[in-house]
Amino acid sequence: MQKVEKFSPEINKIYFIESHTLIHILSGKGSIQVDFKNYYDWQEKAIFLEKGQYIKFLSDDFTVRKIIFSNQEKFYDSDVRVLFKHLISLGYIDLLECEECNTFLSESALTDNSADIIDVSSKQWYWQNPFKANKEEYQVIFDTKEIIDKEYSNHLTGNDLVSLINDRGYNAQALIKDKIGLSVKNLMSSKRLQESRKQVAFTDKSIQEVSYELGFKDDAYFNRVFKNSTGQTPKQFRENFDFKNRDLFSQNIIELLQKYHTQERSLEFYADKMNLSIKALSSKVQAKMNTSLGQLIRLEIINTAKLMLIEGQPINAISIQLGFEEPNHFTRFFKHYSGITPTDFKLKKYNS
Repeated sequence: MQKVEKFSPEINKIYFIESHTLIHILSGKGSIQVDFKNYYDWQEKAIFLEKGQYIKFLSDDFTVRKIIFSNQEKFYDSDVRVLFKHLISLGYIDLLECEECNTFLSESALTDNSADIIDVSSKQWYWQNPFKANKEEYQVIFDTKEIIDKEYSNHLTGNDLVSLINDRGYNAQALIKDKIGLSVKNLMSSKRLQESRKQVAFTDKSIQEVSYELGFKDDAYFNRVFKNSTGQTPKQFRENFDFKNRDLFSQNIIELLQKYHTQERSLEFYADKMNLSIKALSSKVQAKMNTSLGQLIRLEIINTAKLMLIEGQPINAISIQLGFEEPNHFTRFFKHYSGITPTDFKLKKYNS
């Protein structure tokens, strides 16, 4: 059984994932954040999240469909877990390349059988083959990730970790380094940092308690490791993440960007509007939104350009409205930040 819900999420609100969940963003613009990472390319994707993760939306105009799967037994299947157990990024299916997925996610197709989207998606995931591995290699990689998820607080060495894995004749450390580009030690450190951020941001535990639970015997050392990884001490991170109070800073800066991004791109303009120095505004955006102000401005421009292209507006007209001196300047900008030319984007949308 599964629960299907369509909703308009609040800006900057944390939505905790309590069960295996598929997120399908129907409309909106801006970025999303999952487990302290910002993502800007969520369009045309089905996103898979597992229990313990969170998602928040850094804009106020999203419409989202959420499918919550209550039968958890299915997700212990070794082929299905690849959708949910993320390694270095989001688990997702590219809907532009999966007609069957689109059929299941269409308004008319959401029935009691919509759990079948999991089977369809896992086939698509292996077809996308993000790490260019065969199925047996994927099982070794995800076996390792499951061990990391259980043992991250025990400070195991890479050799300790690999000794816990049935590597089926593979050298697990070499395989992971080759396919993912990270060492087993990197994956373990990344998991420990992610969990430490969650403990700091979402609980009232003292920093000493968090450090002890994560296997650090010295909280001063934990403070140093945390600051080296995030640029902030645990105390600063907790204050800036502002989980409980949700101050209006993020909403205010996004509203300014939505209003002025077609005319104003200078940091000085937005700093003046927020009554802050450029340095203070930049630091606050980075601390609270885990991105740069320049990136937010570029994102608004790209999103507006995409909407205009979908509406069928000529590239010349779009470049003028967005303040580019020449159409070719706009084309270079668009391709640099979206990975595709305006013309190709148009064709891809029309053919999807």
